Amino acid sequence: MQLHDFDFHLPSENIAIRPAVPRDSAKLLHVDGDAPFANKIVSDLPNLLRAGDILVFNDTKVIPAQLEGRRGEARIGVTLHKRIDLRSWQAFVRNGKRLKPGQQIIFGADVTAHATDKLPDGSFYIRFDGDEPVETLLHRAGTMPLPPYIAAKRNIDERDYDDYQTMFADKEGAVAAPTAALHFTPELMDNLARAGILTATLTLHVGAGTFLPVKVENVADHKMHAEWGVIEPETADKINNVRANGGRVIAVGTTSLRLMESAAGDDGLLHPFSGETDIFITPGYEFKIINGLMTNFHLPKSTLFMLVSALMGRAKMQHIYAHAIKNDYRFYSYGDSSLLLPE
Repeated sequence: MQLHDFDFHLPSENIAIRPAVPRDSAKLLHVDGDAPFANKIVSDLPNLLRAGDILVFNDTKVIPAQLEGRRGEARIGVTLHKRIDLRSWQAFVRNGKRLKPGQQIIFGADVTAHATDKLPDGSFYIRFDGDEPVETLLHRAGTMPLPPYIAAKRNIDERDYDDYQTMFADKEGAVAAPTAALHFTPELMDNLARAGILTATLTLHVGAGTFLPVKVENVADHKMHAEWGVIEPETADKINNVRANGGRVIAVGTTSLRLMESAAGDDGLLHPFSGETDIFITPGYEFKIINGLMTNFHLPKSTLFMLVSALMGRAKMQHIYAHAIKNDYRFYSYGDSSLLLPE
């Protein structure tokens, strides 16, 4: 497969820079097997699923992982990507040519860090100075790491600290939101429960690598950045019981999907999981656990568009996205949603 196989034209006016208010008023494109596409809204979800189905959410919490600093006279931008230990992170660095291992970055608000190593992909290991917890330092000096396609259009503001966090956010560690779950509200969760639809949570700390473009033409040559996740034993048991009773497992977001598929065993069961995953799902992949996916609309030529193409078929996804563009669906992190149920 070639990168251009996953390209499509997206008008800039279809890119959302603010979420829908209320959250569950966003559009939802319902794609169920061979049935005609149906234009719904997220609050319709209880009527689109069956009693006994389970929605699986990612409860990661986004940290203020974007930092602006200086090394001498040079401006240095740092986006934390993956935690290494209590004080160290792997980070993508803007203006990294002006930074060498051993040099200090001054972020302001009495927050400093040292670059300890430079990696072959151009990223750095960054170690924060002092004894205060890194989380405290980030809340003092960092900002929310909005995706580049939003940050390029407007400045980050106070609204984003709420808007870019799901109602399930609990375990700090993500540098990007699991955006499919941004559409959920307490009222919607109550309606889902009344409809007999079950829920479960897992944790995958989304890394900044989710924003990186694919730079190889042969898709098979692309290397995913690893992300850390956990599926607790009781969560695995709950999901396996749903499957055994004929219910469908619906991943809310590509992060939930990727972690569940990473934890799938050859026995057809979901197993408890704790560790890193760099699973890369492209057309031809055979799904082992999930039966459907609720997800936002993704970038052209992205690994996430490849993933949904694996689930629904590449040609069909092109038709789905053409329908979404024609019907003024909003794309990307703050955009509208889709419920994708393969045949």
